[in-house]
Amino acid sequence: MRTDDLNVLVYAAEHGSLSAAARELAITPAVASVAIKRLEDALGTRLLVRSTRSLRLTPAGAHYLVHAKTALSALAEGEKELHRERQEIAGEISLSMPSDLGRNVLLGWLDRFMALHPQLRLRLRVSDRVSDLFRQPVEIALRYGVPEDSSLVALPLKSDNQRVVCAAPHYIARHGEPAAPDELRQHNCLCFNLGERVHNQWQFGSERISVQGNRVSDDAECVRRWALAGEGIAYKSRLDVEADLRAGRLLALLAAFPTEPAPLYLVCPHRLSLTPAVVALKDFLIERLQEVVE
Repeated sequence: MRTDDLNVLVYAAEHGSLSAAARELAITPAVASVAIKRLEDALGTRLLVRSTRSLRLTPAGAHYLVHAKTALSALAEGEKELHRERQEIAGEISLSMPSDLGRNVLLGWLDRFMALHPQLRLRLRVSDRVSDLFRQPVEIALRYGVPEDSSLVALPLKSDNQRVVCAAPHYIARHGEPAAPDELRQHNCLCFNLGERVHNQWQFGSERISVQGNRVSDDAECVRRWALAGEGIAYKSRLDVEADLRAGRLLALLAAFPTEPAPLYLVCPHRLSLTPAVVALKDFLIERLQEVVE
């Protein structure tokens, strides 16, 4: 059912004339007449009784007119609210974020951001699985790495983030510290898997080292916890372990060797998703991420 047809009915009832309704809506009387006919056919009943000089609502038309006005009013109010939310930092943000960084760093920042903008609502998905922004009810996602889908809009939050090889001091005390990347083959390496792919090829510049160990998880936070417990060596995003490195809970290893980039992006399906709330969140996160490395 077309809202234009409902408008014709409302204006015709108010003015008592299809011609007057047509003038108000800047359409021809013929178009207005077709709109009423289309509406009556869809509803299976007469809405108006028309003659050459007068027009009146049938009982069914009078009853339906109330609902037509309510529907048009609700649609207009919805349009105003959407427009208001696009002008204000308000409404709902549906966000997906990675587990380790999300739980241990971003969650607290999101609480601070929400406190600054009390009109916001947050729907949060925490997972290391890549969210399908076109099929899942997720508006934006925070992701490591450049998205493979070039149709997505990817805004850099921390483009210079790198991976870091790290282990707990008590692991190093027991097993020694590797002096070169190929010595990782002699250590228990803690691996992350995404889907069916296990990330056991650790990159150092142009060199890739195949590693192995007795623990693999699809949750990056589990890998970090294993490293903290001294169970092996991990190859983590530096943002995930920055606090642990500063506190001495983890030690950075092989610092002289370049590691794989792990840029953090805010990703959305199209630029219409960049509401004032999303843009404000992006700027807020960039500021917080800058503080982490200072």
